[in-house]
Amino acid sequence: MISRFFHQLGSPRYFYRFSGRLIPWLAVPCAVLMLAGLYQGLVVAPPDYQQGESYRIMFVHVPSAWMSLFIYIVMAAAGAIALIWHMKLAEVIAISSAHIGASFTFLALITGSIWGKPMWGTWWVWDARLTSELILLFLYLGVIALHNAIDDKRTAARATAILSIVGVVNIPIIHYSVEWWNTLHQGPTVTKFDAPSIDIRMLIPLLLMAVAFKLYYAVVVLMRARCELLERERNTQWVTELVESK
Repeated sequence: MISRFFHQLGSPRYFYRFSGRLIPWLAVPCAVLMLAGLYQGLVVAPPDYQQGESYRIMFVHVPSAWMSLFIYIVMAAAGAIALIWHMKLAEVIAISSAHIGASFTFLALITGSIWGKPMWGTWWVWDARLTSELILLFLYLGVIALHNAIDDKRTAARATAILSIVGVVNIPIIHYSVEWWNTLHQGPTVTKFDAPSIDIRMLIPLLLMAVAFKLYYAVVVLMRARCELLERERNTQWVTELVESK
């Protein structure tokens, strides 16, 4: 039953219909969790004993940074699937993820700079974590540029998949940079193996925002994938029938 579902999901026509029904079910909890997380983070959570009120940008910065890594892994995995099994849907998910991942990476860099100014006294330092995150942004932009530079979609998908897979080496560098090198960026507080060194009143809205951002990604990537599929399949019978039924 499950294998049949995933086989059907690989069909552009089935995926288009299924994703159209799924999007509203993801969008509603996304909005609810986003509002709850922002309220808890900006109103309920107490000021930090060292950073005061300025730390509250963390509720956007940290989930954005997490998403920048998560989406790149999804993009590279989809690219690998497309290379190995030549799945058109995997190609679509990969390139649709690139634009969203670049946006989250840019947001993480901007909010990190705003947070860093009062903490470090400067907007930017060539810190290991910041520099590797900037490289990640360039990787996303490189994938997008390479895809747009090649007219044939299948050839573009193979080229961008290879670039995505090669770029995966940067992910563990970003994650462990604060442990491998002496950097200004603070170490992990939530993902430590013993226990998070963060007040529970701060942890709850942070996790709410993290889940909300993942739901947001799911909604937007499905919407972008649907548009990309229609563009690629515009000469097929199912798209013609879809247009005529509108």
